[in-house]
Amino acid sequence: MSAPKNKRPKARLPRGLRDRGAAEIVAEQAMLATIRTVYDSYGFEPLETPAFEYTDALGKFLPDVDRPNEGVFSLKDDDDQWLSLRYDLTAPLARHVAANFQHLAKPFRRYQVGSVWRNEKPGPGRYREFTQFDADTVGSNNPAADAELLMMLCDTLEALGLGRGDYIVKLNNRKLLDGVLEACGVGLEDRARRGTVLRAIDKIDRLGVEGVAALLGAGRKDGSGDFTKGAGLSDEQAHRILAFVAPDAKDADEHLRQIATLMGTSATGAAGLGELEQIVRILQAAGYGPDRVQFDTGVVRGLDYYTGAVFEAQLTFPVTNEEGEEIVFGSVAGGGRYDDLVARFTGQSVPATGISIGVSRLMNALASRGLAAGARAPLVVVTVMDRAETPAAFAMVGELRAAGIRAEAYVGNGKMGDQFKYADRRGAAIAVVEGSDERANGEVTLKDLMLGAELAKSVESRAEWVAGRQAQKTAPRAGLVAAVKDMLAPQGKGA
Repeated sequence: MSAPKNKRPKARLPRGLRDRGAAEIVAEQAMLATIRTVYDSYGFEPLETPAFEYTDALGKFLPDVDRPNEGVFSLKDDDDQWLSLRYDLTAPLARHVAANFQHLAKPFRRYQVGSVWRNEKPGPGRYREFTQFDADTVGSNNPAADAELLMMLCDTLEALGLGRGDYIVKLNNRKLLDGVLEACGVGLEDRARRGTVLRAIDKIDRLGVEGVAALLGAGRKDGSGDFTKGAGLSDEQAHRILAFVAPDAKDADEHLRQIATLMGTSATGAAGLGELEQIVRILQAAGYGPDRVQFDTGVVRGLDYYTGAVFEAQLTFPVTNEEGEEIVFGSVAGGGRYDDLVARFTGQSVPATGISIGVSRLMNALASRGLAAGARAPLVVVTVMDRAETPAAFAMVGELRAAGIRAEAYVGNGKMGDQFKYADRRGAAIAVVEGSDERANGEVTLKDLMLGAELAKSVESRAEWVAGRQAQKTAPRAGLVAAVKDMLAPQGKGA
């Protein structure tokens, strides 16, 4: 009997995950640095929490509770305890605050950036791992804390290059919807049905009023044939909720009158209106008017832990995708008040409010407007004629790096032609050559690879190319750094 052949694993990505290259990573780091600068200026401080938390610590607040494992990736550790990858940065923050409550200055103001994971159905542009950048204020029930986060979000978007009119931050209060649900006979104790209603409303931009109406009722079948069970509300209940979410009022005053009618005598709803009025007054006094922040009852946020003000930053400009279709990015950030999350651990009410930026989504939107930053310093590649010359190559690289120039020595096994191909593929600006003739003359040859590529597009013959030679020059070995800086400078590539 012959031994079984070793089966090689397939080089494949898990579904819903992706690799990211240098350009995207560098652009993202630049964007994160800008966000961090704004948050620091507001007095928020950084915090890191682990990727894994005990599953019961995370709680069951995800919008896609019908998905496997209730939306999270989980495993058992060697103590037979269930652990889950965090699905957001807010639930771990609540655990951190509860564990360190006595030692924290309150209100506690923190920001955090990191990956989160959702065990949900992936789709185009929808991944199971993505990056969030959060900021939260814990320990204050003052609407001023909500207003400050809205100001900071506006300032962040503008610091990233977006102008007035490119975005709008929409503001609502979850208590208004609670009031409407109370009037519909769906009380706070009916958590499962309320969760279904919230998830349905949160999809109105994607599904429209008819799609949401179906989810409020018996349910809806999507284009793939998958059926999503609805909230099972009556037509009258669904109509009342839709009238709140998608009003037909002519102006703000009529809209408020409609809301009051829909909420009836709900004390919860009235409290929500009062909180909204305070936030708006603070925003207007600080110069953040309706050109930046607007009231919108369609914003409810899908997560079940929000208890008060909720907000969402949306981009207003269309872009053309790879298929030539015009699309609008929509929401790139959101958040709200979650006063009961810490109380899950302590039994003590601890008010809190926060915002979360969807990093990848926002970065893609910025790139579509030519606002994505993060171009790295140009690369210089020092070639190696043979291995005996490697020490000399690294000596040159050391001089360049000491002068603040990004540089590397070739460490592969290729011949000179292969080394130039390598430098091209790396996007290098300059290749440095020190052959035997150059060494004998105390010189180096510099090849401007970027200029050379442009010239190669326009020449018609090798003779013309050789005659031009603008993309190549010699320089004294002792003047290597100065010569490289001089070659980089004309094209705006200076170190």
